[in-house]
Amino acid sequence: MRAIILNGHGGVDALGYVENFPDPECGKDDVVVRVKSTSLNYHDIFTRNGMPGIKISMPMICGLDVAGEIAEIGANVSGWKIGERVLIDPRNRVEGGLVGETIHGGLAEYCRVKEHQLVRIPDGVSFDQASSLPVAYGTAHRMMMTIGQVKSDDKILILGASGGVGTGALLLAKMAGAEVVVCASSDSKMEKLKSLGADHAMTYMNNEFHKGVYELYGKPGRRGFEGGVTMVVNFTGGDTWVPSLRSLKRGGRLLTCGATAGFDPKTDIRFIWTFELKLLGSNSWERDDLEQLMKYIRDGKMEPVIDKKLPLTETREGIRLLEEREVFGKVVINP
Repeated sequence: MRAIILNGHGGVDALGYVENFPDPECGKDDVVVRVKSTSLNYHDIFTRNGMPGIKISMPMICGLDVAGEIAEIGANVSGWKIGERVLIDPRNRVEGGLVGETIHGGLAEYCRVKEHQLVRIPDGVSFDQASSLPVAYGTAHRMMMTIGQVKSDDKILILGASGGVGTGALLLAKMAGAEVVVCASSDSKMEKLKSLGADHAMTYMNNEFHKGVYELYGKPGRRGFEGGVTMVVNFTGGDTWVPSLRSLKRGGRLLTCGATAGFDPKTDIRFIWTFELKLLGSNSWERDDLEQLMKYIRDGKMEPVIDKKLPLTETREGIRLLEEREVFGKVVINP
């Protein structure tokens, strides 16, 4: 089969296109999916670069978020049939491992997974829409809805709002009726975010974006003063951490699901106790998150933001665009 393979850790050149990679063999407990769409994530870049403590067998096929049609079913598999449209949950929650990292992923014509990783795609949801969901939108849904419990009276600041998780967080916050402020790196991205429903948009202001929050809502102060936002969504970390704390009103909550700009930021715990802040962590997604997201799409309540659709042969260009932050939303590969 045609595939994009990782032969060793390194830059974008570590990913190679081949036309004769061995087809996956369907074991008795396996299902082989004919890949129709795979969306890219920063996790693909982390896997390519190498991550401390995670050993990857080479060659490896990356690509976590995979949607397609069932092409082959193992002897012990029941309840599924050839041709059914499915989304793959990247996490193998029984044997362990992650599709696209320790298990061959979706940057190929076929992908083999276990039965329990299959999620049916309902009518009205396309392969591209489905493949956009797990890592980015699934993470955003768990963080915003399950952990953060967004309400209509929330005022929310979202950092990194133009990426997959960020646009997902924005769409979910607006679905709940909240008022949303977004941070982005360019005027064009800010305008696009406003077109998705953002009420206010601003740049990072040399990591003094809290001053922009004060201009909108006032500065947090003594008990009973209502300045600041009720929630900050921060999965960047690094130098954005303290300004995020400074942006919150008394009793506000800071949500995090990652640290793309650094996992060990300088902090100032005085803000935490002075303003009785809540720090809430959220890790990945559950199957229910994926099913709920597809219902939103089916019912016309949400539309995943897809920036580019590329053929398998242009995967390296898609990775480059993602790595250099030249995309707005998701990049989808169609093998």
